[in-house]
Amino acid sequence: MGFDFTLLLGPVIGAAIGYITNDLAIRMMFRPHQAKYVFGIRVPFTPGIVPKEKHRIAESIGAAISENLMNREVLEKSLLSQEMMRKLNDSFDELMTAQKSNTDTVRQLLARFLNEDEIDKIKDDTCAEFATQMHTRLDSSNLGDMISHAVMQHVIEKMSGGVMGFLGADKMMSHMADAAEKLLTKHVNQIIANNSEQLITRLVDKEATTLLQTPVCQLLDGHDHQIDQLKQVVMNIYHAVITEHLPRILATIDINSIVRDRINEMDMDETERIIFGVIKKELRAIVWLGALLGAVIGTVNTLF
Repeated sequence: MGFDFTLLLGPVIGAAIGYITNDLAIRMMFRPHQAKYVFGIRVPFTPGIVPKEKHRIAESIGAAISENLMNREVLEKSLLSQEMMRKLNDSFDELMTAQKSNTDTVRQLLARFLNEDEIDKIKDDTCAEFATQMHTRLDSSNLGDMISHAVMQHVIEKMSGGVMGFLGADKMMSHMADAAEKLLTKHVNQIIANNSEQLITRLVDKEATTLLQTPVCQLLDGHDHQIDQLKQVVMNIYHAVITEHLPRILATIDINSIVRDRINEMDMDETERIIFGVIKKELRAIVWLGALLGAVIGTVNTLF
């Protein structure tokens, strides 16, 4: 007596129904993208669930990301983790190691990021600002008094020895020292006021030009201790930026609105493609699970 193939009819039909209904249900989540009407009456379940609730979904996703994934605690934990700090430390060491063998001049190094006019402007502005600051400090200081006093003391000391000292010229100069020192102070202060900014500018500009023409490797040679100090400064600045400025940055950037608006801007084809790209395997598993359950139910109906 042969096998009764009609026994397979129930499981096969059940599997087909389970497969088709689950596949259809998943597709109806996204399609149709627009409501459909027949004789002015909207067809039920149109548009699909995702297109219909797109704005609410976008709002929920934006809130979830801003509150749970991109908040201060999560970002600080990630950005200040031991692994991240180690990567920052290693990156700095790699950069310095590469620069220690870099024969490009400082100007050539900067030229990778700035054009020549920008480099010259930065140099000129920096030199001018430094010269102005130094001129202001010198002009408001008692440098002229100190120079004049030092000069008069030197003159008196020189006169106290030799023939001039024997003739009493040092004693005569001591009596005249106060008046001479005041007169000298006046002229020295005037010289500082009239010439210090120009002299400082010339000196600083010369040093800045020399610095820009210096090879990077030569600039770093023999300065390992200073490089270590610079690395510590960089690490401290990074830590301060994350702990002190991150809350203000997050307050300025409305992550919720950015995510929500971006999702709302996407058309449904793009949205569907992204979602399927992320969970395609899981969605197909649901479809085949429907087929399996349909087959089981069909088998039970056939047997009982």
